[in-house]
Amino acid sequence: MLGITNLCKKYNGFELDHISFQLPKGFIMGLVGKNGAGKSTTIKSIMNMLDFQGEILVNGYDNIRCEKQVKQTVGVVVDQPFFPTIFTLEQVEKYAGAFYENWDKDAYYKLLSKFGLLPKKKVSELSRGMGVKLQLAVALSHKAKLLLLDEPTSGLDPVARDELMDILMEYIQDGENSVLFSTHISADLEKIADYVTVLSSGKLFYTGEKDILMEKYAIIKGNYKNISGELEQNLIGTRKYGDSFEAMILKEKYTSSDAFQTENAKIDDILIYAERSA
Repeated sequence: MLGITNLCKKYNGFELDHISFQLPKGFIMGLVGKNGAGKSTTIKSIMNMLDFQGEILVNGYDNIRCEKQVKQTVGVVVDQPFFPTIFTLEQVEKYAGAFYENWDKDAYYKLLSKFGLLPKKKVSELSRGMGVKLQLAVALSHKAKLLLLDEPTSGLDPVARDELMDILMEYIQDGENSVLFSTHISADLEKIADYVTVLSSGKLFYTGEKDILMEKYAIIKGNYKNISGELEQNLIGTRKYGDSFEAMILKEKYTSSDAFQTENAKIDDILIYAERSA
């Protein structure tokens, strides 16, 4: 569904450095990293909103040479609706319907009803969670095959976040649709993501199956004086306090020792230690 090869972008003292990853049809990928890691830059590049180097294919279409076809098949969801705030949701339908060849008015109103959104309500009157649902209603009504979500759960309460997760899981059930989900809330990804791409200061730290990532790294703790030179070279993002230390390590680079405590690294741990090592 989405293929990115050697994506590069430089601006304002920031560099997105040769990012490559693949998202198959029928799956959800989490795009994670701290604020400023390059998540939004990646999504804007997919939508051809920035000049960039590299190649981006969406459902087999080059996103520059075939920009119209790509934008017909992509739906974008951000933390706040991008429609005029004075519009009612009825007016949003007329506005959005003019842009999409496959627009389905009946589907739009059915989705509004399903999501508990009133057609007469104004965009300015929507809560953050309602605004996300409105954008999803628009995306699903023009039969988007790829959803790009840029920090959509930021500021949502747990109930609204859980409802969004259910919507996304339903969306990919036919095996033909995919989701790229940019977030820094790891609990969301641990619940629904099949794949994860980790960005650290504009560089690619990991891309692949989430379950493999979760088994790949461990957090190691202990007395710093017990670390051998070989082990020290394999530590990632070491944090020292007094004689003690904490760090991340590839499990394949570590042989179990009574001198240290280890535990599986969670996504938050991986983000933190990857950034410390950048």
